[in-house]
Amino acid sequence: MHKSAAKALDTLAPAGVVAPEERRRNKRVRLNLLGRFMRSNKQEYPCQLMDISVGGASLLAPCPVDEGEWVVAYLDQIGRVEGRVVRRFDCGFAMAFKATRHKREKLAAQLTWLINRDTLDMPDGRRFERILPQNSVSELRLPDERILPCRVIDVSIGGALVAVRERPPIGTPVHLGKLRANVIRHDDYGVALQFSDIQNPAALRRHFG
Repeated sequence: MHKSAAKALDTLAPAGVVAPEERRRNKRVRLNLLGRFMRSNKQEYPCQLMDISVGGASLLAPCPVDEGEWVVAYLDQIGRVEGRVVRRFDCGFAMAFKATRHKREKLAAQLTWLINRDTLDMPDGRRFERILPQNSVSELRLPDERILPCRVIDVSIGGALVAVRERPPIGTPVHLGKLRANVIRHDDYGVALQFSDIQNPAALRRHFG
């Protein structure tokens, strides 16, 4: 991992809903991502992420919210996060996340990937640690529901290299087993895939060995 990325994640300690003094111990990473959030009255609004840690985030929003209000946000490349509003400011609010340990671990992996991508210009996460799977037999499911037997050559939290006889066109959405992905490159063996969501490293190791 790049030094600046590693330093930024040093203080991304797992947290659920936390007090303000605890939130300050979780260093926020500045990321500019779009999304939507739902207030407790079920009304939805667009939002833009300003910064985030595994403990919480700051969002720009077009409407005021109430301190203590429960909100659910859907952020591009991160997915669903939820928790309570802990601070309001002009044009936005800060929220503290409520999350399981599994969700916090996945979020930490997602932030690691996003920091590396932005710092090193890594569109497909190829510089992440690659796992050489013991469980290499898998299948690709295409949009037309065809199933292509394949073998996973290596895999990371961001994508996989797959040996397959037929090479779907670049940009094709596929499923590698249950993982959603897109074909981003062809090579001599088959295709390179980029996962639609950043994966939990521990879950990848459990699945692929």
